[in-house]
Amino acid sequence: MSAVDQYFKISERGSTVAREVRGGVVTFLTMAYIIVLNPIILRGAPDVDGNFLGGDNGFVIIAACTALVAGVMTILMGVVANFPLALATGLGLNAFVTYSVANQMTWADAMGLVVLEGLIILVLVLTGFRKAVFDAVPAQLKTAIAVGIGLFITLIGLVDAGFVQRRGDGPPLGMGMFGNLAGWPVLVFCIGVLLMIALHVRQVPGAILLGIAITTVVAFIVEKIADVGPTMVDGAVANPKGWNLNVPAWPDDLFQKPDFGLLGEFSLFGSFERTTFVAAVLLVFTLLLADFFDTMGTMTAIGAEADLNDEEGAPEGAQKILIVDSLAAAAGGAAGVSSNTSYIESASGVGDGARTGLASVVTGVLFLLATFAAPLVESIPNEAAVPALVVVGFLMMTQIKGITWDDDEIAIPAFLTIVLMPFTYSITAGIGAGFIAYVVIKAVKGKLAEIHALMWIVAALFVVYFSIDPLTRWLT
Repeated sequence: MSAVDQYFKISERGSTVAREVRGGVVTFLTMAYIIVLNPIILRGAPDVDGNFLGGDNGFVIIAACTALVAGVMTILMGVVANFPLALATGLGLNAFVTYSVANQMTWADAMGLVVLEGLIILVLVLTGFRKAVFDAVPAQLKTAIAVGIGLFITLIGLVDAGFVQRRGDGPPLGMGMFGNLAGWPVLVFCIGVLLMIALHVRQVPGAILLGIAITTVVAFIVEKIADVGPTMVDGAVANPKGWNLNVPAWPDDLFQKPDFGLLGEFSLFGSFERTTFVAAVLLVFTLLLADFFDTMGTMTAIGAEADLNDEEGAPEGAQKILIVDSLAAAAGGAAGVSSNTSYIESASGVGDGARTGLASVVTGVLFLLATFAAPLVESIPNEAAVPALVVVGFLMMTQIKGITWDDDEIAIPAFLTIVLMPFTYSITAGIGAGFIAYVVIKAVKGKLAEIHALMWIVAALFVVYFSIDPLTRWLT
């Protein structure tokens, strides 16, 4: 174990092998939902020819390929970058591919655009541009990114559990159904949150993992007694008070042979034949910008939580992290499951003690095993795992004290960054608004010399990003 300790710097970072393994398991349990959710999203609409991704057996194939790519790239992140960061198909990006890209071309063409976007980002990393942009961002704005992500993942947890729900009329969000918490799954979630808080304040080792395990057992018991059932049946809401994604029940079969039929199903330049050149370029630009800054914010937040960032707010080994993340984007497209990116849910593992890449290796191995054990993974309900996001959101929120709130030049951009991430459900939107506000405020106060040249470029790119719809309509 001494060789493992030295390679991953486990003792040097104040951790232990047991903590790293535990943290890796927690991260996997917190983000394993993507194995189920990604097929649901990617099968949500047909391509321009009316074909659904993966054909008749698409759900199973997409699930297997999703777990495969997540496993391989997460292990690579751990071994190459030695950072406790897991990767999987990016939420938001997969929906964009499904509803905004595939309706203009075939699935192979759409995935080719994803591969192309990943390769472009890789070039930007290897030339040093991506790292240079990261270094140009003021340290307090990086802190704001971490805080905003903390609020963002808290909202993700609350919404996924049904504690907070969307409203058809009245306020856009509200507590439960019609202002009331309804259904056994929400109760299970509340039990999970209170349990993890209690374990955390008592400083119980493995509080988050233990909380997920106990809450899962509670969910099994509740389902056995109350027979709650799923929320969705055949793609439609049949039981609003049901389990969000997975129904907690011991599976009949623990293992099944995976089908990786989507591997290599992409056409790198087919999109340029299906649609106009300008439209294809704008689609690539949209994918690229979202991927570019999502990872920057995520690795900053994870590094801050793990105390692995330097004085400028950059995590140790940032260049290697960005290289692996760029490869993951291309790999996701090549495997037909959309762009893979760094997951903020990794913060749950860090919150439970993970400090090195060994945790990522553990998470990656579990994803690979999940290609065979999908029934077992699917038996853990979302409501038992997402309480971890609420607890970790609190931990990340504590960094807000590092922002100088009586200085408008940094406080206003920081505020916009923090609030727009949860309010828009987008890390990229929060970062973009903060960057634009920072440049504008410095400019109107006549402090042009304090604005890094790259901040000008990035702010201009974000203006294009926010204006992508009218620009696309105008140019095409």
